[in-house]
Amino acid sequence: MALEQAKKYLEEKGFGDRVKEFEVSSATVELAAAAVGVAPERIAKSLTFMTEDGPVMILCAGDAKIDNPKYKAFFHTKAKMLSPEEVKECIGHEIGGVCPFGIKEGVKVYLDESLKRFDIVYPACGSSNSAVELSLAELEGLSGCLEFIDVCKGWEEGK
Repeated sequence: MALEQAKKYLEEKGFGDRVKEFEVSSATVELAAAAVGVAPERIAKSLTFMTEDGPVMILCAGDAKIDNPKYKAFFHTKAKMLSPEEVKECIGHEIGGVCPFGIKEGVKVYLDESLKRFDIVYPACGSSNSAVELSLAELEGLSGCLEFIDVCKGWEEGK
């Protein structure tokens, strides 16, 4: 169902032809990179957290990890990832296919600075065997992101 929601959202925006569905799993960064045929850092992974203002989704490069001090400085709270059950309930997609397309209202979406290294990235598309090829500008527009933020670490070596 989430795949259909995400595809419908992208089709309505004129990007339905970019959705890729695979015979193999793309549920992790490594699996998605293998399925798409790109380096893992080009996978735009979606991390979900609960804040005092509700659920947030942060899309970051596949080689990035949340930097807790940076996260706390920006959100003024400790990073608390959503459980798989909370992800489905609060976001509308299941782990392995979480993306910012066709999600529940009220989810605040942010893009991490780690993505700015790439012209083209590959977020999931609502299922554990899908992805969509987007330019960074397209992802920014389609995700409804509030802003780019700097809350990750581990990717700086490639800067």
